[in-house]
Amino acid sequence: MTTDIQRYAAFAHDPEGGNPAGVVLDASALDDAAMQAIAADIGYSETAFVTARDGDRFRVRYFSPLAEVPFCGHATVATAVALGPGEHLFETNAGDVPVVVGEDGTATLTSVDPHVADLAADDLTALLAALGWDAGDLDPLLAPKVGFGGAYHPILAVRSRARLAGLDYDVPALKALMTERGWTTVQLVFRAGADEFDVRNPFPVGGVYEDPATGAAAAAFGGYLRELGLAADDATITLRQGDDMGRPSRITVRLDPEIKGVRVSGAAVPIVS
Repeated sequence: MTTDIQRYAAFAHDPEGGNPAGVVLDASALDDAAMQAIAADIGYSETAFVTARDGDRFRVRYFSPLAEVPFCGHATVATAVALGPGEHLFETNAGDVPVVVGEDGTATLTSVDPHVADLAADDLTALLAALGWDAGDLDPLLAPKVGFGGAYHPILAVRSRARLAGLDYDVPALKALMTERGWTTVQLVFRAGADEFDVRNPFPVGGVYEDPATGAAAAAFGGYLRELGLAADDATITLRQGDDMGRPSRITVRLDPEIKGVRVSGAAVPIVS
């Protein structure tokens, strides 16, 4: 059997930017081991597998090179764009995620209901140690928390853009902490403006040093900003990610007072080898 694997760069208009994702639109004949092997062979931070379809409802699973993850925003955007314009409903391990794709190749997902929890003092200490940071590096106006928007991400805001640019973390230490706590990526942010942030996301638990664009973390961060009163209820927030890796990505986060979920938008384009 030959599996048709497509490759897209998500949250970018240029295949040299964004976060690459593998997309398998018909994975109905693949078992868990086969999906994991394909994801490992592709080597992208995630590959999405459509394991069943009922009209515009799709059962979607996501695998990093090392393990399955409950939800992945960039692979959702890539898969939705690969399916084509219209309204799609993705049934994920984290819950149902509606996605709308425009004629321009831009997809907008609405996350599951986000929530925010305190980050334990010991976990913060361990995170800072693994990152090589200290408490003085943190922005006092954005409290460390753990956000959820389909997966769990500790959120740390730094005072200095240079500190963010100089990311150089202890991979084994951070991976061990994240594995123990069930965190998918770490959302590291710098507030560049009222509704603009520079972002980096270590992802050692997935076998990848860093994500160039992380839609699930963007959803979690949108919920964090809303819950802590750091953004208006109807705010549109721009996240710049991947610049420090040479893969610039742009993620738009929209808050809507009428819904609990967070809307995350971005383009996706095919990667042609």
